Amino acid sequence: MPAPGLPVQPPNGPRTETKPKQKEMTKAERRELQERQRAAKQAAKASGEASGSSAKTAAKTAPQGSGSTSTPRRGTRQAENAPRSAPAAPRAVVSARTAGSVAGDSVATAPTRGGGGGGGGLRIFSHFGLQKPFAQFKITGANARCIATLRAFQTVIQDYVTPPNNTLARHLMTHISPQISHLVAARPMSVTMGNAIRQLKLDISGSDIDLPEQDAKNELCLKIDNYIRDRIDAAGEVIVEKSVGKIKDGDVILTYASRREGSSESSFAKSQFLSAGKATLRVLAEAGIPCTYVLLPSLGAIITEVDTIFLGAHSIHANGAVYSRAGTALVAMLAKQHSVPVVVCCETYKYSDGVQLDSFTKNELAPLGERFANFPLTTPHDSLVLRNAPNLEVLNPLYDLTPPANVTAVVTEVGIIPPDSISAIPVALGRLL
Repeated sequence: MPAPGLPVQPPNGPRTETKPKQKEMTKAERRELQERQRAAKQAAKASGEASGSSAKTAAKTAPQGSGSTSTPRRGTRQAENAPRSAPAAPRAVVSARTAGSVAGDSVATAPTRGGGGGGGGLRIFSHFGLQKPFAQFKITGANARCIATLRAFQTVIQDYVTPPNNTLARHLMTHISPQISHLVAARPMSVTMGNAIRQLKLDISGSDIDLPEQDAKNELCLKIDNYIRDRIDAAGEVIVEKSVGKIKDGDVILTYASRREGSSESSFAKSQFLSAGKATLRVLAEAGIPCTYVLLPSLGAIITEVDTIFLGAHSIHANGAVYSRAGTALVAMLAKQHSVPVVVCCETYKYSDGVQLDSFTKNELAPLGERFANFPLTTPHDSLVLRNAPNLEVLNPLYDLTPPANVTAVVTEVGIIPPDSISAIPVALGRLL
């Protein structure tokens, strides 16, 4: 009779009985198992194998006919009735487990439910500019953000005092760098802010070291005023004048989102206007311009009545792609399908010499709590606000990318440029951005 708890070896092949549990092994067998595992671990370390798990699992499998058994580790997915004599079986188990862990990593990139409790959020969008507690989005729009940034730097420059044994041209840069870092920590820096700060750095480094400190600071603030006047305000007025030439009396003009009030009112004074921006809509209606307000999902119903589409831009890239408010790409794509001209109004200081192929590479999330519906009117305000919840994750990117193939022309202060010639903007400005 065989010893209790030990399986009988079949005469014509390997045994197929279920492996005994740990408590069914004798004390000597458990000690022998531990010694084999320790020896296998040292051998694997000495041989420099990449993975030690294969050696551990192989050591756990007893040689055929030895009469000893091993206990699989907890969590290893292994068929209990698998033949124990096949030498490749343990390695197959390890490979399957490795593949399972890789698959688990892939699954982990799916949206993590419970944004309020898990903290994982939508992991595949984790590289987007996330909202910071102190980012209140009180200033929005590429022009407004750039102007506010430059005005703040004027205050910083006027409050600055050059330390002894230093010059303003050299030390002021080290004083401004933390301020720039603070802005980036609040929200991702826009292309307009980056171009303006780059120009400010050039002006600081080119300051005359022989000037008195206050005169040098006044000169820098004057250059900031000139930048705002020439590159933003005057550029917008020139764009308005050039845009008027593309509009005939009686045309139906469609726009998405909103631009500054001055350019909107003077550009479309004699045209029927279809607007998706409430701020622009209010200005035009008060100016006596017939307007129609259409939601973005209903755009297909009226696109055939439109003569020209005017769009704004957050930035424009060297390949002609337009980075603008989310929904702009949809408007341009639908216009392309119906052969409606798409004109983008964009100042040259919004030019970026980089190339972006989609809106997934770089983007920014809109602030939480934005109202998503205006009706029914009896609904409480709090119920019209989306916030992250245990079973709800809000994903609302601020921008999208319109490919140059869907843009007819770009109106800038230096002229009307086709999308495939946008890279010539630095040349037109004498390499000055």
